[in-house]
Amino acid sequence: MHVPDGFIDAPTSTATGVIAAGAIAVSLRGARRELDERTAPLAGLVAAFIFAVQMLNFPVAAGTSGHLLGGALAAILVGPYTGVLCVSVVLLMQGILFADGGLTALGVNITNMAIVTTVVAYALFRGLVKVLPRTRRSVTSAAFVAALVSVPAAALAFTLMYAIGGTTDVSIGKVATAMVGVHVLIGIGEAVITALTVGAVIAVRPDLVYGARGLTQNLKLRVNGELVDAPTAGPEPVPAAARTSHRKVWAAGLVASLVLAGFVSFYASADPDGLEKVAADHGIDKKTEEHSTAGSPLADYGVEDVDDARLSGGLAGVIGVGVTVVAGTGVFWAVRRRRTDDASPTETSSTTGTPDTTSTPDTTSTTSTSV
Repeated sequence: MHVPDGFIDAPTSTATGVIAAGAIAVSLRGARRELDERTAPLAGLVAAFIFAVQMLNFPVAAGTSGHLLGGALAAILVGPYTGVLCVSVVLLMQGILFADGGLTALGVNITNMAIVTTVVAYALFRGLVKVLPRTRRSVTSAAFVAALVSVPAAALAFTLMYAIGGTTDVSIGKVATAMVGVHVLIGIGEAVITALTVGAVIAVRPDLVYGARGLTQNLKLRVNGELVDAPTAGPEPVPAAARTSHRKVWAAGLVASLVLAGFVSFYASADPDGLEKVAADHGIDKKTEEHSTAGSPLADYGVEDVDDARLSGGLAGVIGVGVTVVAGTGVFWAVRRRRTDDASPTETSSTTGTPDTTSTPDTTSTTSTSV
C-alpha cells in the first residue's frame, strides 16, 4: 500500500506529514516506557523483519498481490509506540534507498501503514485479550484478528485521504469498495503472518512479547484453608520457556530476515499489490510522478549493474535488512538511553534498593499459571 507521489495533492500530503511528525514525536516519548535493554535490539530486528517480509508479495486474487503492512505485528511484539517507530523506519528506508513509496507522500504512508494499522490493531488486540482466556493461544488468536482488521482500516484511511486530496476525479464509492474488498483478502495474509510470528516468539520467549505482558495470573497462597493473592514483593520469575537467550532469538530472527529478503523474495508474486491494482483499474494513477530517488543504485529492489535478477534482488534485500536493522537498533537504543538519562536519582535508588523480604506466615501451598 505504498502511495507514490502524485496520488494525493500537496496540501493533503503536507497535512498528513504534520500528523505523522506529531505521531512520531509522541511515539518517541512513549517508546521510552516500552523499551529496555532486551527489547531495544528486538525492536530493531522487528523493523528489519517487516522490511524483509514486505518483499514477499503473495497472490490474493487474479492479477493482484499483497504484502505485510506490519503495524499489528510490531505493536504486539514491542508495543504500540515502538511499533509506530518500527514501521516508520521501514518506510523511510524504502522511500530513500529503494524508491518505494513517494517522498512527498511519506506522511501519507506513515499515517496509513504505521499509525492507523498500529492504533487499530493494538486497540482491538488489547480488547480481545481482556475477554479471552489468559493463554498463549488467546494471544495468538487476538493477534490474528487484530492484524486482519488493521489492513482494511488502512485502506479506508487512504480512501478518506483520497476523498480530501485526490488528484484525479474518481468516484469515492468505487475507490472505497475496491480498496476495502481487496485489502480484506490481503488482511487474511497479514493475519496469518502476524499470528505465526507472534506464536513462534511466545513459544520461545513469551516475556519478550509486549502484548503478552501482564497476562500472568496472580500467585495464589493457601492461608488458613483459603486461597488469597500472594504479595508481589519482587520481580516475577522468568518462565521455563523463556530460558532461551534473547541473543539467540535475535540471531535467529536476523538469519530468518536475511533468508527471506535475500532468497525467498525471488519467488514472490510479481503482480501489482492491492493499491496499485485499484489505481490502475480506476484511473487513480493518472498523475503519478516519478520517484525523486528513481536513480538510486537500489531502486526497485535491485542492485545497479548486477545483471542476474536473482542475485540483484537478493543483494538488495540483504542490504535492506542490514541497513534497517542498524538504523532501527540505533534509534531504539538512543530512545532507551534517553529514558535512562531522564531517570531521577530517586527512581534510580528505588530500583537498586534491597527488596522487601518480609515472609508470609501460615502458608501451606502455592499455585500459579502463566501465559
